[in-house]
Formats: sequence, structure tokens, C-alpha cells
Amino acid sequence: MAHESLRIIRDEHAALAAMLRSLLMMVKRGAGDEPDKFFDVLRAMLFYIDEFPERLHHPKETELLFPKVAKLAPQLVPTIERLEKDHMQGESAVRELQHHLLAWELLGDSRREAFDTAARDYVRFYLEHMQLEEKEILPQAEKSLSAQDWEELDASFGRNRDPLTGKYPRNPLYDRLFTRIVMMAPEPIGLGSTR
Repeated sequence: MAHESLRIIRDEHAALAAMLRSLLMMVKRGAGDEPDKFFDVLRAMLFYIDEFPERLHHPKETELLFPKVAKLAPQLVPTIERLEKDHMQGESAVRELQHHLLAWELLGDSRREAFDTAARDYVRFYLEHMQLEEKEILPQAEKSLSAQDWEELDASFGRNRDPLTGKYPRNPLYDRLFTRIVMMAPEPIGLGSTR
């Protein structure tokens, strides 16, 4: 039986992975002739990461999913502790990346390398984090959790409604943000040029 919360988690991971890869593609491409638009969309992408995965997705994993799995599969407690540590560091890591971006934008190319390095490290960290969740935690959850557990998880994760997954209508509150990202970011997340 496929559980709605597992589908949502995987969809949100896929949307975030696409966003992270697009961010690196944009950085590699550089500002070109439109630095204002370039930095604007990078800021929007980092805001998305801070707003959705950090504030909606991670707390539900930490508060709901992980404790249920830890109770039924104690052998995964060290993995869960690592993932929770990642979650605790995530918000400060994205804020640090936003600071590096602002330094590059305001102080020029002398700060580009610092942002590039921080962005690559951040993307690698995040992709490894999601892969660990999908390889270790989600299969164990699928095997171990009760119908009541799934009902609670499905209801909670069902409220996330991340528009970048392509599964939900756009939220008017975030419409400007997503329009900016989709119009300027390269594929796979947006419609912008990959040059």
C-alpha cells in the first residue's frame, strides 16, 4: 500500500533536488549581462529553501516521522540522530549561503568563489541527507508503522502542499516567488536558459 506521506516526502525531495541542481547550474552560468535578474532569482531560490523545506518539511520529519521509526527500529537511532543534527544545522546553513550570495552581489566577483564553494558544499550535504532518509528511514517506516501512524503522518504531510512539486495549485501568497523562480531558473526547475 502506498502511503500519501511517503509520496509527499519523495515529491518534496525531488522538487528540492531539482531546485538545488538548478541553483548550481545558474552559478556555473554566472550573471552574464543581467546581474540584477541573476541575483534576484538566486535569492528567490534560497528563500524557497528556507521557507518550505526548512520550515514545513523538516519539522514534520523530526517531530512525527523520526520518533515513530526510532521507537520501532532502535537500530536506526544513530542515523536519525544524524538526520536531526542535519535539520538543526539546515536553517543556519541556508542563511550562511544567503550571506555569501549577498556578499558576491554587493562586493563583486572577489566573493564569487566563496559563494560557489559554499553552494556546492550545501548541495552535496542536502542531497546526501535526502538520500539517507530515502534509503534508511522511509523503507523502515513503510515496513514498521501502523495504520494509525500513517493516518497521522498522511494528514500532517498533506498540509505541506509545496507548489514546486507540480502536484498542487499555486498558493497566491507565494505566487510572485514561484513565478520569479520558474521564469528565470534553468531546467529542470524553470523555463530559463541553460546558457
